[in-house]
Amino acid sequence: MKEPKEQPLHTRRQFLRTSVLGGALASTVPLFLEKTFLCLDTMAAATTGQVTTGKDGTILVVLQLAGGNDGINTLVPFGDDAYYKARPKIALPAKDILRISDYAGFHPKLSGLKSLYDEGRLGMVQGVGYPNPNRSHFRSTEIWQTACESEQILSDGWIGRYFDNCCQGADPATLGVAIGGQTPQSFASKTPKGVAFSNPDQFRYMKEAANDPAAADQFMREINQPPSAEHSSLSENAGGSIGMLAGPADMDGSTVEFLQRTALDAQMSSDRILEITRKTKSAVNFPASQLGNSLNLVSRLIAGGLPSRVYYVSQGGFDTHINQIPAHERLMGDLDAALSAFVADLKAQGNLGRVMVISFSEFGRRVAENGSGGTDHGAAAPLFVLGGSVKPGLYGAYPSLTDLHDGDLKFSTDFRSVYATALERWLGVPSEVVLGKKYPLLPFV
Repeated sequence: MKEPKEQPLHTRRQFLRTSVLGGALASTVPLFLEKTFLCLDTMAAATTGQVTTGKDGTILVVLQLAGGNDGINTLVPFGDDAYYKARPKIALPAKDILRISDYAGFHPKLSGLKSLYDEGRLGMVQGVGYPNPNRSHFRSTEIWQTACESEQILSDGWIGRYFDNCCQGADPATLGVAIGGQTPQSFASKTPKGVAFSNPDQFRYMKEAANDPAAADQFMREINQPPSAEHSSLSENAGGSIGMLAGPADMDGSTVEFLQRTALDAQMSSDRILEITRKTKSAVNFPASQLGNSLNLVSRLIAGGLPSRVYYVSQGGFDTHINQIPAHERLMGDLDAALSAFVADLKAQGNLGRVMVISFSEFGRRVAENGSGGTDHGAAAPLFVLGGSVKPGLYGAYPSLTDLHDGDLKFSTDFRSVYATALERWLGVPSEVVLGKKYPLLPFV
């Protein structure tokens, strides 16, 4: 029986990169963070948002596939001869594809997602992109995270603008939690809101810095140094992909003021967070991967009543220029296992109807394989939405593999239509105040 739908700073970047909760839940969070976590019983009313208690209200989980996922070998056009002509070495055999139509199907490692599709919990939006696409990892990621035009530069992120425009009066950390990476640029806002969980050892340094101006200056100099090659985001994600772009550092005022403001802006009880993680246990076994650990934590926080409206997680390694087949197979398997466990755990909680996951990657890959058994930076690609209230199916047409723009798939759905749909039909807020203009809505929810 279908369950009832519920209502709806090495650098500063590295300081914000590692999850305190995911990496060391048993560690004691220092007193400096006493004020940095949310009181979990109530959420203040938003001006145009919704009131939530942690046990009701809709939740959006944004999943970044960092590095440029090969959408063609994710949702595979096995029914098109042009696919096999363009990829004589890396095309997947038609007999292995998990078919959802006579034309396309899932990568063989995505059996869990195929089951979710069959159960009516997953939709695929095809040909997603934007006009005048950029093939730079950083610039294209910036475009996706700020929802700007190709020639436009914005400092605040689309989720940050949601915080600013639709959630006034709400406790900051009720709004967004980023796990498993640095604070994403999509969270950047005029009034800082949202929380990124980081390494507890660095939090201890931050506690000392907050009480000692000299230590504060040293601390901030260290965490704002450029990353070394061995610690750069390129080395942190297998396959040479980037991780996530950081939000802009707020260095106005003294470093002590910055640290104090960081503490006060989040307004949560660290003891209460740790209480949630101690009291809540997953009903299923999550894979021991970065993404599995991140989604496990998100699921436990949801189960424990944390009233965050948006969670942000990432999986890196998708820049598959060389020897793509084994790397992409591993990535697809990790993705499938983590998401399958996440959905099963939410279902066991009775919270699946409240949660919607939207994936994105900064771009797809080119149609033709390269000479190194891989693929190069492309443009349009599919993305998925899943959840207990998602309307399943394929949305939009699969782009032509022969009618190309400079060797790339042409986009047919602007990614901001996906955002607009999530904002209006899931989070219940007007999308135009966040995105700057109206975009067509999609029927996946």
